Amino acid sequence: MDLRKISSQLSVSPQITPNDMAAIKEAGFRSIICNRPDGEGADQPSFDEVQKAAEAAGLEVRYVPIKAGMVSDQDVDAFGAALDTLPGPTLAYCRTGTRSATLWSFHESKNRPMPEILAATKAAGYDMNGVARRIANGGKTPTETGDAKYDVVVVGGGAGGISVAASLHARKPDISIAIIDPADIHYYQPGWTMVGGGIFEASETAKTMGSLIPRGVKWIKAAVAAFEPANNAVILDGCRVVKYDRLVVSPGLKLDWEAVEGLEETLGRNGVTSNYRYDLAPYTWQLVQEMKGGRALFTQPPMPIKCAGAPQKAMYLSGDAWNRRGVLKNMDIQFMNAGGVLFGVKDYVPALEQYIDKYGVTLNFFHNLVSVDGAAKKATFKVAKPDTEATEVTVDFDMMHVTPPQTAPDFIRVSPLADAAGWVDVDQATLRHKSFDNIWSLGDVMNAPNAKTAAAARKQAPTVADNIAADIDGRSPVAAYDGYGSCPLTVERGKIVLAEFGYGGVLKPSFPAFLIDGTKPTRAAWFLKEKMLPPIYWKAMLRGKEWMAKPEKLTIAAE
Repeated sequence: MDLRKISSQLSVSPQITPNDMAAIKEAGFRSIICNRPDGEGADQPSFDEVQKAAEAAGLEVRYVPIKAGMVSDQDVDAFGAALDTLPGPTLAYCRTGTRSATLWSFHESKNRPMPEILAATKAAGYDMNGVARRIANGGKTPTETGDAKYDVVVVGGGAGGISVAASLHARKPDISIAIIDPADIHYYQPGWTMVGGGIFEASETAKTMGSLIPRGVKWIKAAVAAFEPANNAVILDGCRVVKYDRLVVSPGLKLDWEAVEGLEETLGRNGVTSNYRYDLAPYTWQLVQEMKGGRALFTQPPMPIKCAGAPQKAMYLSGDAWNRRGVLKNMDIQFMNAGGVLFGVKDYVPALEQYIDKYGVTLNFFHNLVSVDGAAKKATFKVAKPDTEATEVTVDFDMMHVTPPQTAPDFIRVSPLADAAGWVDVDQATLRHKSFDNIWSLGDVMNAPNAKTAAAARKQAPTVADNIAADIDGRSPVAAYDGYGSCPLTVERGKIVLAEFGYGGVLKPSFPAFLIDGTKPTRAAWFLKEKMLPPIYWKAMLRGKEWMAKPEKLTIAAE
């Protein structure tokens, strides 16, 4: 037998036989649904045979036969009625299990989000992306025929999505472009470190989405449910369908707060904060101002995360504030890093280590936060050092700045666009999808091995825009992304170590060393971060003005 669990109450399998009943009973099932019509195959036992053997074993049985490839709305209702009335857990079967998995997907579509359905069936070995449109329609057969259609559809209205739409519109003003994003507010997320350090106000980092969508670009205010790349279609919640000639995927990533037990319940109180959320960054600064002594933990989860330097940026600015107030001697600052190095590009580590010493920071490598007891002010970490057995350690704290684990969004991870790890699968130079020639991706969601930063998206947007414009003209890709990313490490108020690097950790400085030596803390880099980068973001990058962001020419070696 091949029993495949889909939910706590349902498993599916290929054809079973009367001889399987004892094992099915022993596996804990209390009922069976047959979804295979009698007579499909010469070696197939009849339902009557299966029923008699099942009932003899004390199992309840229902016959809901479905013709292959012809699941009607009435079939879904009949399956649901059987599933709802039979004692669980239930085993449903057909020739391969696919019809049973499909019926469950349609039945559950009113109660579960599509990504959860697609993930559950995929884990059982059944790909339901081909019927995603019907799942989005509550399991009913879609009747809508008035699909919207655009030359280019951009999924995601964040830094990458708006920038690439603006850059492409500047190159091809006559083509139709649509951005799909359900959010009302667009955030300048690089500013949240400065909010948590008492330099920016949170309100300075937010603008309405409508004010930023490029003129001439359509904004579809909706959430994406699934992709149908074979049909050049994006399915929205509610089963609306948007079709495209070319697609750009840039929805950012998911902050997986739920992955840390107890974290969501204590965020924003009990001394637990995070600069990774707009509403919590001010609480970081409040805690820093209030503390006169005690233990402060700063956590960093396993990679990849957006802005890999952000966890320690918060730590340095906090240490600087305590130093300025004269209470640093009373503080026990600990950096709890799931990784094994302070920073991934070694050229910047010596400058950072000077500030580790200055603020008296204890470095705890291979420490990954797994649970929080906010009321007791205790944090538990899994310690997994190389070549040693993993252990757990619980640490008391007075303040804890948490960087959450991060993954691709659910609707991306279960889609045909994703690689095995769940990220959009692209060529790292052209940012074109490896399997679908009319799809590109940029920003945090794609799998190129670069730092996930807004500065990276600023460089990626012109690359994607150039390559789409070339594709529209019938030409091969012309631009290459070199992996550029920038991480302005705020080591103290007024000084920054400006880390700029590309693929493989190769340094990619934007300025000559006499202006800004990125391997050392400088006031010039602070001025860039505080005064210049916000207006560059709002008034240049999001408007398609590619200041210091011209893409590299694609060479034979990069193809």
